[in-house]
Amino acid sequence: MINSWTAKDRAWIADDIIVGAITGIRFDFHGLGCAWHEDKPNDAEREFAAQGTLTISPYYGPWSWMNREARAFLDELIAKIYVEYGLVADIPLALTGGSMGGGSALIYARYSQHRLAGCSVNCPVCDFRYHFTERPDVARTMHHAFGHYGIPTEEAVCEGSPLHQVAALPDIPYFFIHGDADTAVNKGAHSDQLVPAMRARGLRVEYHEVPGMGHCGPVPEDVSRRERAFLREVGIQS
Repeated sequence: MINSWTAKDRAWIADDIIVGAITGIRFDFHGLGCAWHEDKPNDAEREFAAQGTLTISPYYGPWSWMNREARAFLDELIAKIYVEYGLVADIPLALTGGSMGGGSALIYARYSQHRLAGCSVNCPVCDFRYHFTERPDVARTMHHAFGHYGIPTEEAVCEGSPLHQVAALPDIPYFFIHGDADTAVNKGAHSDQLVPAMRARGLRVEYHEVPGMGHCGPVPEDVSRRERAFLREVGIQS
C-alpha cells in the first residue's frame, strides 16, 4: 500500500555499511538532471559510514530546483527517517551538494522544518533569477519546477533562490567551495554575491575560492580535507 511507504522508497540510504550506531546524518543533494544513484555505496559514503554517519541522497526529481513540493517531500522524508531508524531529535543533520544540489541545500536550509547542524556546498547556484538565462538548458527546467505556482515566474523563482532569500537563511555554519574557471555556474554571479550578503547578516561562512577549478572539481586535496574537518566540527564524522 502507498500509505505504508518506507524511507528507502524515496531516497538512496547507505545504511548497510554503517559501523556501530548512527552518529549523524548527511543529506547529499544531486545536481541538475540527475535521477538515479549507483546501486552500491561510493567511497565517500563508506568513509562517512565508518564513523557512524548515515548518507542519504533523496529522490526529489532531476528538475525540482528544491521547489515547494521538493521541500515538503524532504520534510516528510526526514521525519520518516528519524522514526524508522529510532534517532533522537538532536542527532546532527547536515546538508551537502554541488551545483543545483548546492543551491538546493541552501534553499532547503532556509525553509526546512528540521533542526540543521550545518551546510556545505560546492559551486552552488545562488542566484536562480540570473541562472535562468545563464545557460540554454536551465529555463525549461525552472519552468518545470516553478511554473505551476500561479504567480509570476520571476516571483516564483526568487522564492526559491538563496540570494533572494538570504535574510531568512538560518544561523548555522556554512562552507562554500567555488572555482574561478567554472563556466556552468559563474563564481562571480553566484558565490561571490551570496557569501558577502550572508556575512553582512552575521552568518558564519567559510569560503574557499579555488583558482583554475572548473565546475565542482577537481577539488584540491587541502580544500577537501578542510571540508571534512568542517563537517566534523558540526558533528558529521568522516
